[in-house]
Amino acid sequence: MPREARRISADDAAALVQPGMWLDYGAVLGQPDAFDEALARRIGPLTNVRIRACLTTRPRAVLEADPNGDHVHWFNTHFGGYDRRMHDAGLAHYLPVNLGEIPDYYRRFIDPPDIVVFKTTPMDANGMFNFGPNTLWLRALVERGKVVIVEETPTLPYVMGDGTGVHVSEVDFIIPGFDRPMMELPKAAATEVDKAVARLIAAEIEDGACLQIGIGGMPNAVCSLLAESPVTDLGIHTEMMTDGIVDLYRTGRVTGAKKQLNPGKLVCTFALGAQYLYDFIDRNPEVEFHPVDYTNLPHIVMQNDRVIAINNTTQIDLQGQAASESDGFRHISGTGGQLQFMRAAYASRGGKSFMCLASTYDKRGERRSRIVTALTRGNVVTTPRTDIMYVVTEYGMVNLKGRSIAERARLLISIAHPDFREGLERDAYEHRLIPRGFF
Repeated sequence: MPREARRISADDAAALVQPGMWLDYGAVLGQPDAFDEALARRIGPLTNVRIRACLTTRPRAVLEADPNGDHVHWFNTHFGGYDRRMHDAGLAHYLPVNLGEIPDYYRRFIDPPDIVVFKTTPMDANGMFNFGPNTLWLRALVERGKVVIVEETPTLPYVMGDGTGVHVSEVDFIIPGFDRPMMELPKAAATEVDKAVARLIAAEIEDGACLQIGIGGMPNAVCSLLAESPVTDLGIHTEMMTDGIVDLYRTGRVTGAKKQLNPGKLVCTFALGAQYLYDFIDRNPEVEFHPVDYTNLPHIVMQNDRVIAINNTTQIDLQGQAASESDGFRHISGTGGQLQFMRAAYASRGGKSFMCLASTYDKRGERRSRIVTALTRGNVVTTPRTDIMYVVTEYGMVNLKGRSIAERARLLISIAHPDFREGLERDAYEHRLIPRGFF
């Protein structure tokens, strides 16, 4: 049945929260601010309030008001820097997911949230509230939420595409949001290592390739090199719209003309970056936002030819297991769409996937290898060895598909930092990853 939406204050909306309730804050730039601050003001009498969210971009008032975790439990499907700090303080819990499956989790496995609240643009003449650059799984939240609250936010970009909004008939309460600028994510500058890795990847990208590009210095460097290359008719079908993709599009290299799905369109499910990115996507019919189960599920993505998946990892062992989301038992980020896009690229006609990493990193003043005999104790495998195709460091690129354990070890040692190769080879023989006498 249609709901009868009422306009109320943020404080009145927060008064709906009762002890033991499950709340959903949506994700990324769509997490509510006015409601969050109102809930913080009345947190005292509440207990066991559980909140789900994803990739928090601003400090949450409700967590700041509860420094000992006496009232609120924070559950998150992908950590940003703030979520990491809360986790380090024992105030946040990671919820393991493949991002593209989250709508299905809500429809099949997660009990209906008691209250769903997220930012939208102000209601338009057709009674629609646009999700802005946070399409993700918000349609599933609207379907499943017992109470749906929208926080009208005039600074939120209005995006085009399917499943990008909610009608007033599906909303219970409307509250006024803040007229604050969108949070901007500083563009990571590419290092010389990033540029070296990017050169190797860019050389493998052909005309008409369909790109999934993540965030960070290496993906930005790939975009920059492609902008200077002769490659043409690139397509975009990705999880996250980034500054680097916009920069590449403006060179004319991206047309989407050879895509099988949504030809001519840049396809994504959320955006995060600089203000010029938000200006670019605002009412831009060439950019289509879709629910995450359309942008990320392999059986859909693979319908495009020549899918190129470019992802980062923080550690890979000599068998090819990639740990991309943790540092031992300390959780850092999340699985996100990495595994799903790696599988989609492999299944795509002419597709390729690339796992990128700098060969070394510094920890407490000590240089360490990211290519290791065995993963750090407690490290989580994000992409199994069976799904790894190309692995790239500043020292080279190797393809692990169809390779034995011994061959994988040899190949990975060859692109490790030279200072660590002898030790890695010695360990590989000791642990029989490379048998004696192996050619």
